[in-house]
Amino acid sequence: MEPCSVSTALERLPFNNTALRRLPVEDSEETGSRTVPAACFSRIRALQPLVRPTVVAQSPSALSLLDLTEQDVLSDPLSPEYLSGSRLLPGSEPAAHCYSGHQFGLFAGQLGDGAVVYLGEVESGTHGRWEIQVKGAGVTPYSRDGDGRKVLRSSIREFLCSEAMAALGIPSTRAASLVTSDLYVNRDPLNSGRRVPERCSVVLRLAPSFIRFGSFEIFQGRDDFSGLQGPSAGRHDIRAQLLDYVIETFYPCVQQTHGNRKERNLAFFREVMVRTAKLVAQWQCVGFCHGVLNTDNMSILGLTLDYGPFGFMDRFDPDFVCNASDKRGRYSYQAQPFVCRWNLARLAEALGSELEAAQAGAVLDEFTLTYEAFYLGIMRKKLGLVRREELEDSELVSDLLRLMHNTGADFTNTFRLLSRVPWPEEGDSEGATAGPAVDLILQQCASVEELKVANKPTMEDRELAMILSMAQTNPVMFGMVADTPGVSQQLERMGRLKGLLETDQGELKEKQREDWIRWVSRYRRRLAMECDGTTDLSLVKKERLSVMNSTNPRVVLRNYIAQNSIQAAEKGDFSEVGRTIKVFSFFCKISM
Repeated sequence: MEPCSVSTALERLPFNNTALRRLPVEDSEETGSRTVPAACFSRIRALQPLVRPTVVAQSPSALSLLDLTEQDVLSDPLSPEYLSGSRLLPGSEPAAHCYSGHQFGLFAGQLGDGAVVYLGEVESGTHGRWEIQVKGAGVTPYSRDGDGRKVLRSSIREFLCSEAMAALGIPSTRAASLVTSDLYVNRDPLNSGRRVPERCSVVLRLAPSFIRFGSFEIFQGRDDFSGLQGPSAGRHDIRAQLLDYVIETFYPCVQQTHGNRKERNLAFFREVMVRTAKLVAQWQCVGFCHGVLNTDNMSILGLTLDYGPFGFMDRFDPDFVCNASDKRGRYSYQAQPFVCRWNLARLAEALGSELEAAQAGAVLDEFTLTYEAFYLGIMRKKLGLVRREELEDSELVSDLLRLMHNTGADFTNTFRLLSRVPWPEEGDSEGATAGPAVDLILQQCASVEELKVANKPTMEDRELAMILSMAQTNPVMFGMVADTPGVSQQLERMGRLKGLLETDQGELKEKQREDWIRWVSRYRRRLAMECDGTTDLSLVKKERLSVMNSTNPRVVLRNYIAQNSIQAAEKGDFSEVGRTIKVFSFFCKISM
C-alpha cells in the first residue's frame, strides 16, 4: 500500500467561496476579452503558469491573517506555484470580478479584473474571512488589450505600500507574498517609447472583499458624455442581489437593525460615506496621495485599494500629484477629499432606485463635515492637543500647513519634530526657548533655489503668456479667468516665484526663522490651554508626547525607499524588500 501524502498548510486552507455562491457567475468556454453581461464574476478555466516562479518576499503579519507562517510557505515546495496562481490551491475557484467605473471623471463602461484572479475566500479561525487574489496571474475576460501580467517593479510597490499602510494603521488591502519568475513581458518603464523585457511577478492580495464602487456601476445605463453603458445595464434584479450580499456579509449591524429595505440601504450608504471620509482624512494626515482615485478604485468597505501610481509627500505641497498622466491635477493631494465625495455621488447614482434620491443627497451633504471632523481629530493628535478642543485649532493647523508649504518643510519630519517644542513655562522668552526646536525644523526646510524650482508655474508657456497678455488687453476677462482654480494656482506660483527671485539665501533663512518662531509661539500658547490647573502637569506633558509619537510616523514609504528596493531586486537582491517590510512593522505601529 502506498503511503498517504501529508498535505501542507497551504493545501489545508479552509476555502468557503461565498461570493461565487451568492452572486451571478459567467461560466463560459469562450476565451479572450469580451463583454460579460448579467454576471458579477467570470470563471477562469485555464491557469497561466509562470516560468520557474520563486517566492522572493513575504509579509508575516498578512500571512497570519490566513493562520499561516513564513515557515509554512518556505517548507512547501509548491508554494511558488500556489502563491502565483500557477497551480490550483485545493478548494480555490479561480474567477475574475466584473466592474465598471468613472475614470478621470468619465464613465468608462466595462472594466473588471484585467490582471487579477480571485482564488476564493478563506475562513480563518482567528482572523475571520479573507478573499484571496493573485495580481498579475494572466489574461481574464476583462484584460482588454493587456496581457494580464504585472512586472517586478510595480509588484514591489504594491507589496510594500499595502503593508506600509497597514502598519500605519490605515485601512488597506493586504499583500501576503511576492513571487517573481523567468517569464518576461515587454514594457516601457520610462514612457520613452523604448520597451524592455521585465520579469513577470505576482502579488498575493488579501481583503475581506475587493468589491468597489464600480462593482455597482455595471448596471449603469448609457452615459450621456461617453456614450458607454455598463455590461449589465438595467439588471436591477442583479443589483439588488449584489447589494443584499454586501450588506448582509460586510455590514451585518446595518442588516440587523433595519427591517425596511430603503432605510437599510440608506444606513448602508451613510456608513460607506463615513468610512470613506475617515479613510481620506487618514491619507491626508500622513501625506499620502492616491494617483488613480477613480470609482473602480474605491473600496465599498473603506479600504485603500489598488496601488498603481501613489506617493507620500516629501516637502508639503497641496498641489502634489503622484501620477505623471494626471496633467490637470484632478487627483492632487488637496483634491482627494472632494474627489471622494464626487465618487460617492456616482455610487448613489449607481444604486439608483435602491435609495431615495433626496435622502442620498442629504447623506452626501454630510460628507464634508464628517471628513473635517475626522481630519481635525487626527491633526489635534499630531500636535499633541488631546485634552481640549478649541475653535482656534483648525486655523492653527491650516496656518502650519501654509507655513510648511511656504518654507518647503518636509511633511513627515516636521510633525515628528514638533514633539521637540518645549512645554510653555512662566517667564519664557519665546525666541530663546523655542529656538532649538525651530532650528531643527529649519534644517529640513528648502533652500531658496529649491523653492524656486518648486514654485515654477506648471502651465505651458504659451498658455501662460496668453493669460498674462489678457491682463493687459482685457482686464474684465482676465478677472474671470483668474478666479478659476487652475489659473489662480498658477498665478499664486508666479507671485511666490517673483518674491523668491528677489531674495537671497540669507534673507530667506532669516524670514523662515521668524515665521516659524511666530507659529511655534502660538502653538505653545495653545499647549498651555491643555492644563486646567487641576490635572498633574507632568501627566499632561507625558500624554502629549506619547500621543504625538504614536500618531506621527517616524518613516513612511517615500519614493526613494521603494526605488531602492526595486533597483536591488532587479539585480537579484530581494533583501531590501524584506528589510523594508521589517522596518515598517517595527516603526509604524501607530493608532489613528
